[in-house]
Amino acid sequence: MMARIFLPIWIVSWAVLLPVTSVNTRVGRNSGLDIFVFGNISPDKQSRYAAQLILVYFFTFWIFYNIKLEMRDFILKRQQHLVNPVHAKSVQANTLLVTGIPKNYLSSEALYKVFNDLPGGVKKIWINRDLKELPDIYDRRTNACNKLESAETALMNTAAKLRLEEIKKNQKSGANADVEASPPTIDSVIVPKEKRPTHRLGFLPFTGQKVDTIEWAREEIRICTELLEEGRSVIENDGKGEKDRSEEVEEQSSVDGSSEDVSGKGKGTKKKSYPPLNSAFVTFHKQIAAHLAMQVLTHHEPYRMSEFSRPAPSSTLRDCRVDHPLGLPWFATPHSRRTLELIRLSLVAFVGVISNIYGLCESTSWLAWICRLPPVVVGIISGILPPVLLAVLMMLLPIFLRLLARFEGIPKYTGLELSLMTRFFIFQVVHSFLIVTLSSGIIKALPGLLKDPSSIPGLLAQNLPSASTFFLTYITLQGLSGVAGGFLQIVPLIIYYVKLFILGSTPRAVYNIKYGLRNVAWGTTFPGITLLVVIALGYSIISPIINGLACATFFLFYQLYKYLFLWQFGQPSTSDTGGLFFPKAIQHIFVGLYVQQVCLTALFFLARNAERKASAIPQGALMVVLIVITAGFNIIINNSYGPLLHALPLSLKDRTYGGTPATELPPDADETSPSAGQSSAVADSSIEITPRDVKDSVGLKSTGKAKAEEDYGFAHPAVSRPQRTVWLPRDTLGLAEEEERGCREAGVDVSIEDAQMDDKGKVDISGSPPDLITEE
Repeated sequence: MMARIFLPIWIVSWAVLLPVTSVNTRVGRNSGLDIFVFGNISPDKQSRYAAQLILVYFFTFWIFYNIKLEMRDFILKRQQHLVNPVHAKSVQANTLLVTGIPKNYLSSEALYKVFNDLPGGVKKIWINRDLKELPDIYDRRTNACNKLESAETALMNTAAKLRLEEIKKNQKSGANADVEASPPTIDSVIVPKEKRPTHRLGFLPFTGQKVDTIEWAREEIRICTELLEEGRSVIENDGKGEKDRSEEVEEQSSVDGSSEDVSGKGKGTKKKSYPPLNSAFVTFHKQIAAHLAMQVLTHHEPYRMSEFSRPAPSSTLRDCRVDHPLGLPWFATPHSRRTLELIRLSLVAFVGVISNIYGLCESTSWLAWICRLPPVVVGIISGILPPVLLAVLMMLLPIFLRLLARFEGIPKYTGLELSLMTRFFIFQVVHSFLIVTLSSGIIKALPGLLKDPSSIPGLLAQNLPSASTFFLTYITLQGLSGVAGGFLQIVPLIIYYVKLFILGSTPRAVYNIKYGLRNVAWGTTFPGITLLVVIALGYSIISPIINGLACATFFLFYQLYKYLFLWQFGQPSTSDTGGLFFPKAIQHIFVGLYVQQVCLTALFFLARNAERKASAIPQGALMVVLIVITAGFNIIINNSYGPLLHALPLSLKDRTYGGTPATELPPDADETSPSAGQSSAVADSSIEITPRDVKDSVGLKSTGKAKAEEDYGFAHPAVSRPQRTVWLPRDTLGLAEEEERGCREAGVDVSIEDAQMDDKGKVDISGSPPDLITEE
């Protein structure tokens, strides 16, 4: 989109503005790229500012046209996505997360009465409860499964190596020449006890009792499974389990648990009934019911029963409550952000000062030695160092912003990413653009301001545009090194082989390393691009050289992300918003327009002729008019398309899954168009390509045992998931069958299908994990 927008802007601006700002006009000692900036028009040629005014109007209306076109196309694609059978029949599309539920509504029957009047009625209700020690026990069991897989594989690897040593030893001695050709048996190699996998139970390294890892893990899994089953039985008796509302609502009973202690995490905690929290998941029979519930007032009191649509079973932050889950006081979040902002303000201002090191060393005597350095060194300091420092600061910021967003109690990962997108963008625009621009321009103009304060307007009009040199470098750096690094992916490539040879010791680890797709951090990916949009728009008239660089950069980024989304990135349901990041990005374009127009308005009003009188008042006044027009268009876009961003219109309810087929298609709807993010072949067959399907297409054998994540519903894994199957590789010695038998006797679910270990102890796989949970 942005490459298409900037292509005509690039051509027209270079054809018109470059001659206007450089031919027969010069201000001060401007040279190089500085002769093409807004401030290079000499005082006796102020009439040339008419060119900037005409082009900014032309460019703005061209951008308006593209925004309207893209928003209309986005709404169509989103609605096609919502009614697509693959999405419409999913539990995610038909479920609401309701928070802030009053105590008198914290029951399945009460919630059923509230929501069942909606079309199709309620299908299932999951009331979230305080599970106390159960999540810790579930984590203990998962960790024990990991240890058991690693230990069993290490045992078989040791046996394979001992077998090879025996063969080599016999070959050297000449005895038993047929030992290599003879079929290996379990009795041919016995792993000594001292070589069996062991570990210590202490919290600190090298402390605690030393135990046999295999025997300990089997017993730990058995104990944790028993504790989980006891807790689940208490929950079932308390009426915690999910209820299918297609059947008659039954009376709930409340049964207190026993007072038996729990070992490990949660030790000393007595098992009690698990009280309900103030949130629940409500699944409807029809998608339109979930959308209608989102748009009605659910409760008659303020701050009660807030709804969040389209939660995926694993998309909620399990440890997130309505209050701050980590104990941070309510007043600490804004103060933390302000403190962080002040720190970053100082650091980014320092980066801006470095970018204009020439002007600084000329105006400050104690820094004059910098100007005497070799030109190459000064060029590195002013041209390369600032973008690198700014990139490092931007890398650290999302970590803090995500943490602050969690403090606020956002219940969904997608909501957290949407919140992060806005905050990260604001930080970038303020600190990476505005502060750098002002600090760089003002520092350069500082000597003249001190000598002649009456010349402030003219000096600012001449020097503020010179800060564009830094952003020309920044956009070029992003377009070349950023895109090249994205295509090369050298760090992921190195990490892949390091993990494969060092960490790929178990079948599950090999599967995750080879076939696991990378997720997209939408909250930081979009702002990184939209910041470039704001910079390019802000300087498109002030320094038109940037338009060509921006057009090339956006085209390269388009090719990069097309490649990444086709071959490397996955889209799990936890990060699926149905495209809601895009309209936020459109708002960022408006920010770029506002920045551009406000800066041009200020520069027009600051422009001075040879008599030091304002020379561009009409242009400045017309820029104020353009700002009003832009604000009006922004309001029109928000009012016209805003209501269509989230809800499914009633006119499309018959086309969704479970609805009666409509006799007429809605306007602009294409019956055969695929949903957003799917190919036409996928849409025509109504089959969602999951990571599992992709792996099957490249040679991975499907076990047919995969279970959909939605089958477990929205209950916490601690109260719904069975023990994760321990996946072991089949070896040539037959040790895997022996270990499988031992695990089953200990009550551990285990499988040796679709995984092999060769004679050298190397693990490989031919299928998916036996307990793979897919997203259907």
